[in-house]
Amino acid sequence: MTNPADLRETFDQLDELKRHERRVAMATLVSTKGTTPKKEGAKMWVGEDGRIRGSVTIGGCVDAQVVAESDAVLRSATPTLLSLSLGDEEAWDLGLTCGGIVDVLIEPVQLDSDADPVVRAYDAIRAETHAGRRAVAVVPLGGDGAARPRRLVVREDGTTLGTLGDPALDTAATAQALDAIARATSRTVEIDSADRRATLFFELHGPATTLVLFGAGQVAMPLVAFAKELGWNVILVDARERYATRDRFPNADEIRIGALGEIAEQLRYDASTIVIVVAHDYKFELPVLRVVLAQHPAYIGLLGNRRRGRALLEFLAADGFDAASLARVHVPVGLDIGARTSAEIALAALAEAVAVRNGRPGTELRGAQTAGPAA
Repeated sequence: MTNPADLRETFDQLDELKRHERRVAMATLVSTKGTTPKKEGAKMWVGEDGRIRGSVTIGGCVDAQVVAESDAVLRSATPTLLSLSLGDEEAWDLGLTCGGIVDVLIEPVQLDSDADPVVRAYDAIRAETHAGRRAVAVVPLGGDGAARPRRLVVREDGTTLGTLGDPALDTAATAQALDAIARATSRTVEIDSADRRATLFFELHGPATTLVLFGAGQVAMPLVAFAKELGWNVILVDARERYATRDRFPNADEIRIGALGEIAEQLRYDASTIVIVVAHDYKFELPVLRVVLAQHPAYIGLLGNRRRGRALLEFLAADGFDAASLARVHVPVGLDIGARTSAEIALAALAEAVAVRNGRPGTELRGAQTAGPAA
């Protein structure tokens, strides 16, 4: 799935470009072989006046070739798929572990036209993700005869916007897109429809990460500030009106005051949700954890030492939660960086949350087997 921070960057870049450009070439990274810091869905924009926004790699030879090819796409108004075969040295410079292939789709986009299929697609995706839902942009990669960009947007409920130019292909692509939503992954698929075969990129987009923060103490303040820098939504919950104020938390998207357990039951927790409990009081922590453990957020962290953590987990075990469920509670919260101040504790907590959400161990990059020198 497209990283929510990358999606926000895409929307920000689109909004900025619309103010200054009529036409741009949009380059999308659609396939890589190897490990690279940029994932499928990464975007670069090249304007008619030469302005460049974003990157499909981390710079260097690939981005330079994309810029050169973008000029040709703007002249011809025809999409092209750029496939670059990299030697070992070039691949290492991009963070790939060995030589491989990078595929980049470059398309012309008419920013001043609401009828442009790319503009319409991202407007629809923005609306879905802002509403907390997933959507897939289905992108043809060639072989279907298209001389202009096409998009099919498939929403969680199965409704669609746009077309790939063939009703039978739209139907087959919709089924694959719903499967991509269920699997929470972007991918490239070859589809046979009637008498034709099409290679399609299924670009999955999800809602922005939401931090649900229970407790408005001192550590909560940098947690909110750092989370907003990451582009997350923040919901702050506390029972104390004197603590959960706009003066203390000006950047929180939502502040809720009341019984923490009751408010916890009103919220949604899914793969885009980070939960951190900093209330530091059993009577607040246990009701929240009982609610959250019954659902499936991406991360659950609890501020407290090991002794308090063991005691809380024993209470929850007595409530019937099994060992696998209790293992989802990260207590003490955060990576071991020697944190002492509130800001350092917040940094450690959010770093661990990101690592867990991304399925990474949170170890040093220089010791990681899959990381390149600049990853």
